[in-house]
Amino acid sequence: MPHTLVTPTQMGQILKTARKNNQLSQTELASRVGLSQSRISAFEQQPENIGLGQLLSVLNALGLELIVQPRQTTAPQALLAQDSDAPEW
Repeated sequence: MPHTLVTPTQMGQILKTARKNNQLSQTELASRVGLSQSRISAFEQQPENIGLGQLLSVLNALGLELIVQPRQTTAPQALLAQDSDAPEW
């Protein structure tokens, strides 16, 4: 089921739920991705501190993927125009 993230806390909840749905302990998940149990716990409790590479490894181990797409409601074009690094959708 797709999840729309608005806050980092939501990512932590998704990771924890997926881990439990896969019947994995934090220690088992950590072993699969080469991290410590305390790091997995930190991901679930403070997901704003997750590095992208580690996040993708954990998602992969849980059978999940990250998809980036345009929002359903479009942002004002004036704001996007101000950001020269903004992707062109």
